[in-house]
Amino acid sequence: ADTQQLLRVIQSIPSPKAEPFKLWMAQVAAERLDQMQDPELSINQALMDYKRLGYSNNWINQRLKSIEIRKDLTDEWKRHGLQEGVQFATLTDIIYQTWSDMTAKEYKQFKENLRDNMTNKELVLNMLAELSTKEISESKNPETFKEHMDVAEEGGEIARNARMELEAKTGKAVISPLNAKTGIAINPPQESEKNK
Repeated sequence: ADTQQLLRVIQSIPSPKAEPFKLWMAQVAAERLDQMQDPELSINQALMDYKRLGYSNNWINQRLKSIEIRKDLTDEWKRHGLQEGVQFATLTDIIYQTWSDMTAKEYKQFKENLRDNMTNKELVLNMLAELSTKEISESKNPETFKEHMDVAEEGGEIARNARMELEAKTGKAVISPLNAKTGIAINPPQESEKNK
């Protein structure tokens, strides 16, 4: 059973032992309805969830900004009549492939849960690629899907150039196997704990 089917089964159980689960589901549903009425509650929930998982405030701010930039890009694609699904995925792959040398799927396999496991540098470069793609799209006003593919590549190239220059000047690879489980973006020990 998938999650939805499992929750439906729990709802149908007449046993008092299922009551705590039913109360929990009612609470989650009420919270979700509140978030639909006031989207800021969703943002606050995301902040609390990321903090609970140990992410640093700096990383959380980057991650939330990356969501905004991605939304701006997909809004631009929708404005041009592009469809979610295959078209969005194709353009996203082009952006990732161009700036990181990996498709979105390959990057996801490399990082597990893609954006939640990107380092700050990876998030920033991905944001640069998506922001550049949106800006170029607004400027060029592409009409065909092929033109959108070219724009996606141009946006990715801007981030690729930044990545290559940063790597050349620091001698360090930007794309890292580090992820949330191996310590990126996790809050460092407090100063008082370091001095113990």
